[in-house]
Order: sequence, then structure tokens, then C-alpha cells
Amino acid sequence: MSKKTIYTMLGKLCNAESVTYIIFGVLTTAVDWVSYTILWNLGADYRVSTALSWAAAVLFAFVTNKFFVFRSFDISLGYVWKEFVSFVACRAATGVFTMAGMIVMVGMLHWNEFFGKLMVSAVSLVLNYILSKLFIFKTDPEGAESKDIRGD
Repeated sequence: MSKKTIYTMLGKLCNAESVTYIIFGVLTTAVDWVSYTILWNLGADYRVSTALSWAAAVLFAFVTNKFFVFRSFDISLGYVWKEFVSFVACRAATGVFTMAGMIVMVGMLHWNEFFGKLMVSAVSLVLNYILSKLFIFKTDPEGAESKDIRGD
């Protein structure tokens, strides 16, 4: 492979969108862990804490992905609702994938739990990005971004 090909591939992978996606992904994880810890310390059952912290993380991820990562500025109720439902459905689907992957890798193949979690997390990260880019926060056919709330 030539240097030019490598630089072209890196340029497509390492752009502002993918970098902000990773940054907000780390922050989303922090929202999940911090809210879980607060709820658990307040005496909530671990299942309730898990469900509520997941919901808080998904809500945070939706807002940050919509406005900062994929720059989807259409805030009409119907459009936001469509994006939100699609976003939650995709996150739930990758959550099921994560659980199934952990059951296979750890429960059936007896891999190390941390390694299994690392593997399914990496795949889920990529899947969430692809699903968000292609199906949730997509641009119109001409390639223009969604309506901008600033009037641009």
C-alpha cells in the first residue's frame, strides 16, 4: 500500500466527526457510570440503577450525537422524535448484541470477562457509529445537512 493510500484512509477515519464521536462516547460512558453510582449509593436496586443510568446515557448520547457529532440541527418535533426513536432502537439492538456477545465469549467460550467486554464494546462502538451515520442522522440526498436552527 502506498503512503498516499494510507494517508487517504487515515484522513477518512480520523476526521472531526469520528473524533467528536469518540470524545462524546467517553463522556456518555461517564454519564452512565456516575449516574449508576449515585443511584446505587442512594439505595436503588442495581437493576433500577442500571436501567436508569442506561437511559441517562442514551439521552445524553442522543443530544450530543445529534448536535455536536452529526450536526443535525432540525428541531421540528416530528423529525426529532423520528431520530430519537431510531437512536434508542439502535442502542437497544447493540445492547442486545453486547449481551449475546458476552454470553458467547465468556459463558460459552470461557474467555476472560475483561477481554470479552473490550471486544463487544469495540464492535458496539463501530456499529453505533455506522447506524447513527447511515440511518439516524443522515443528510438529504443532495448531501446538504439538515435544517440548521441558526437559519444557515
